[in-house]
Amino acid sequence: MLKSFYGPFVLTVGGMLFYHVSQKSVPREINPFIATIIAYLAGIVVCSVFAFTYSEDKSFAASLKHVNWAVFALGAAAAFIEVGFMLVYRVGWRISLAAVATNVAATVVLIPIGILIFKEQLSLRNIIGVIFCLAGLILVVRD
Repeated sequence: MLKSFYGPFVLTVGGMLFYHVSQKSVPREINPFIATIIAYLAGIVVCSVFAFTYSEDKSFAASLKHVNWAVFALGAAAAFIEVGFMLVYRVGWRISLAAVATNVAATVVLIPIGILIFKEQLSLRNIIGVIFCLAGLILVVRD
């Protein structure tokens, strides 16, 4: 499933649904950084179990040889996202709007990064879609 075209997409969407419902349900009384540490411990357990089922040619030892700065940066970025969403929900954002607003905002910032650093290109259709996303973002945050 994970190597099919839609498998990773379904995994991501399912994970995001589970993620946002869980984030919205974290008690306000817990320190968001402690909650994130506990969440990461659970994530380590899940990843440890599934790492052995992913591929034999990408074992833990073999993968360690390919670790670079991005792997560590990914951990820091994930922590910022985790705590950020927890705090977004605590200050009153609705679950139905927080994810779309943050994803559109991040996408708009990623566009020049994709073009300048990764040499990606946007079609006219992509540009029109981004314009609609920006219009939607304005409508979403001006509730």
